[in-house]
Amino acid sequence: MKPPNRYLSPQKRAADELAEALAAVGIPSDVHDGYGLTLVSVWIGLVVWCDGEWFWWRSGWDDRRKRVIYARHPTIDPTRAAQRVAFRYADLQRNPPEPEAVKDLLPANAKDTQL
Repeated sequence: MKPPNRYLSPQKRAADELAEALAAVGIPSDVHDGYGLTLVSVWIGLVVWCDGEWFWWRSGWDDRRKRVIYARHPTIDPTRAAQRVAFRYADLQRNPPEPEAVKDLLPANAKDTQL
């Protein structure tokens, strides 16, 4: 592990630790920092936000309430957070999200068709 950079924000430092933990389990990611929030881009539909205290990411959709469900994890444990993100990553790879731009244009029976 690298020594901490004192000039990095807490959210950037935590996001870098998450990216390292993801890399350790074979998942590539990109870290983007700015405006008090750091993003870890993992996969289509999987972005982890970090404010220095918490990681959070989209974990699903509540059809009844018509809203996104989020998972969160404290930044003090980036290894466990990476394991949880890895579960979501595997789920998204098995069932990739439909492209939003064409979802409404597809015929009703298009779910059985590959794009």
